[in-house]
Amino acid sequence: MVKKLSFSQEKIRNSRGNKNDSSIEKLKKSGLCFSGNSLQAGESCLRSVLPSKLWGDRFFLKFTVFSTLAIIINLSASSIVKAQHQNNQIKTSMPLPSQSSVVSTSKGLFSYGTQISLNGRTVPGTWLQPKGKATKTYLSDGALRQLIGVDLLNSNNPQLQPVQWFSSLSKPQVLNSFLVQGYRYLDVTKFAQQAKWQVQTKGNILVISTPSAKIANIYQDQNQEQNQDQNKNQSQNSLIQQRVIIDLDRPTPWKLNPGALIKKPELLLPTPSKPQLPENQDSQNVVIETNNPTFKPEPPAREWTITIDGVADTNLVQRYSTSPLENILDKIRTISPQTTPEPLIRQVEVVNNQTIIRLAVPFGFAPRISTLPAPHRLAIDIRPDALVERSIDWATGLRWKQQFISLEQERFPVVWLEINPRTSKVKIRPLATNQDKQEGTAPLINTAQKYLAVAAINGGFFNRKNRLPLGAIRRDGQWLSGPILNRGAVAWNDAGQFYMDRLSLQETLVVPNDQSLSISHLNSGYVQQGIARYTYFWGESYTPLTDNEIIAIVENNQVTQQYAGKQAGVGAVPIPKMAI
Repeated sequence: MVKKLSFSQEKIRNSRGNKNDSSIEKLKKSGLCFSGNSLQAGESCLRSVLPSKLWGDRFFLKFTVFSTLAIIINLSASSIVKAQHQNNQIKTSMPLPSQSSVVSTSKGLFSYGTQISLNGRTVPGTWLQPKGKATKTYLSDGALRQLIGVDLLNSNNPQLQPVQWFSSLSKPQVLNSFLVQGYRYLDVTKFAQQAKWQVQTKGNILVISTPSAKIANIYQDQNQEQNQDQNKNQSQNSLIQQRVIIDLDRPTPWKLNPGALIKKPELLLPTPSKPQLPENQDSQNVVIETNNPTFKPEPPAREWTITIDGVADTNLVQRYSTSPLENILDKIRTISPQTTPEPLIRQVEVVNNQTIIRLAVPFGFAPRISTLPAPHRLAIDIRPDALVERSIDWATGLRWKQQFISLEQERFPVVWLEINPRTSKVKIRPLATNQDKQEGTAPLINTAQKYLAVAAINGGFFNRKNRLPLGAIRRDGQWLSGPILNRGAVAWNDAGQFYMDRLSLQETLVVPNDQSLSISHLNSGYVQQGIARYTYFWGESYTPLTDNEIIAIVENNQVTQQYAGKQAGVGAVPIPKMAI
């Protein structure tokens, strides 16, 4: 038997439940509509009645007879920021970064790759090269900074990027830059020539060979140590900064990596002495003093490694190497007033024409590395405020910044992307892990690269067991996932208007006897007793989330099929496609 159903139009309300609320009126006037992981923009969506076409005419309902609490662990869908420089747009779509390609631009053909071979080691890195006689090489700013060690200086011109690499800060070299297809590229052609690099392409790989370098000396700055002694006299409890200098015979790539916490050696405590009571004294009125030392453990240090494309002298390696006996003794330490802190330079070793320097950095500190010219040196400052404040314009209305933010007596390092939607060509869009279904999660970096996004942030919550969305996602007028629990959401449009509030969605099912039944959720992984609705935007099929569900297929407002679900996670039911 086919049952005829009708539906009341959906209503969207905020947490106050008052359609005449002033904040709701602001939302109506702003032209915002709900999309993305939460609120989105584009049409007036806070009307009391929405067009019936938003329902579609094919979907199905499930009836859950008891509720189960869904487990929420993290953020799922990603809000993606896409931007392109208006003077350097690639007109044809570029494939995903995992593929090599030749792309057409207004100036010719470009070779494109995502791997770089640096002195024989293949690492991830994005690059471009135009096809032609005068070959130019463009590296992404991230590859130049992370693989070579080039410092990107402040810039308020999106087309120019000043850099510093074993050169003068007063007269930095300036590289042409442009933002396209999710990456910011820098023209390193002249830079590579001056550094005497050899650059060529092999398919998807850009091969870079730099001249061999030698490390002449590694030492702690004596002037810095003297300043430390003075600081110790002023305040015994003050945190002391340290500096390490590495002498080089020429500029060479370097890289800094954080390591694990350094395990503390076992402490051999002295045997406590037994207190002796004086003769002819009442033990209840005697205060006994002992010489047993009290132990206050220090926070563990963290190992940091500096990898330099160069070979250190054998004497340097021996100077900072530890013998097997010392390694054993380091594992057992006796508490004494003369206990010395762990040395800053733990080890120096040469592996495959690279010198690896391991540092023991005290808790709360981090290395800040700068390159110095004439003579060529690496200066490593161990400091509590290692972050270098920077402000770089990526495109008009799009700025990358890192700086310290003060909060009462504390300062916190913060890195962010600043977007002015009124002046930039940036487009903010909600994108899921999979385009054809809502199920699934992926690392944020993978999702960003998949859609060639300039930047990405995590969006809504998800169920960690079945990887289904838990929260509002609305795009192009369609609910990909409905809101839950009256949670907060954000709306925006391409005109730069934003609105934030709590969001809920009300839908009603009217059965033939004119009885109204409330639909609790739409396209959601949240489990609750009642009725939920699923459309084709959920995916090609629906798998029961709980035991003993009743599933009804609805087409053209009629129930065409009905299923009795069994166990949760068993028996996928196809979802009818919506009519176009």
